[in-house]
Amino acid sequence: MRGRLKFRVGQMVYVAFSLDEAVMGFAFPKEERAALVAGNPRKFQMPSESELRFNWVHADLAVLKPSEARELVVDAWRMVVPAKLARAYDLAHPTGPH
Repeated sequence: MRGRLKFRVGQMVYVAFSLDEAVMGFAFPKEERAALVAGNPRKFQMPSESELRFNWVHADLAVLKPSEARELVVDAWRMVVPAKLARAYDLAHPTGPH
């Protein structure tokens, strides 16, 4: 994940952007990522070989809608924060991220 603008909670990176802002990498459950990529390979790509061990997927920002990006970032953030904080977010945003 070198050469990227990274967002973290503690030591856990949950989203990163390429410096040219073309690609967004984000935390995503390993067991679900193949289906995500297969469902829309133009929009989503598997991470590099060195990142396969992480819960990580890449998205092409030129194809991703802002609302989709927002939802992916919030879901990635939820993977790295304590459950109590995620629940508090849900209470404050009952209709999801805007």
